[in-house]
Amino acid sequence: MSFEFNSSNSGDFSASIPLEVEEVMECLRRRWGVTYDLRLLIKRDRIYLQMMWGFMEQQSFPMDEETFRDHLNRTLEIINRGGQSDFVRNWLENVQGKPRLGRAITLPLPMDQRMDEFVL
Repeated sequence: MSFEFNSSNSGDFSASIPLEVEEVMECLRRRWGVTYDLRLLIKRDRIYLQMMWGFMEQQSFPMDEETFRDHLNRTLEIINRGGQSDFVRNWLENVQGKPRLGRAITLPLPMDQRMDEFVL
């Protein structure tokens, strides 16, 4: 499932440019040399983006590249639809530290009307 941004759906987004799978994978590889898994966590009335300690290049990683790209695309689609792409992009470029075994790095996403629809 690919997310396409065009003028017909621009009313659903902030003025930010949507995050793409390739852009995120390149950023992760450039910064840390590996492609960490990104997951959304919904807890109570908040959404968090977590950079997990598992990475695609790991022999024991449970997804092949195609499955990982699909998983990352679904995660990015929610971030883009919530208008959080610039916020997440900035975090990925500037976050200090990296995940350690059993300990993810967590980014609380700002909640607004667009993000509320993803919290049940």
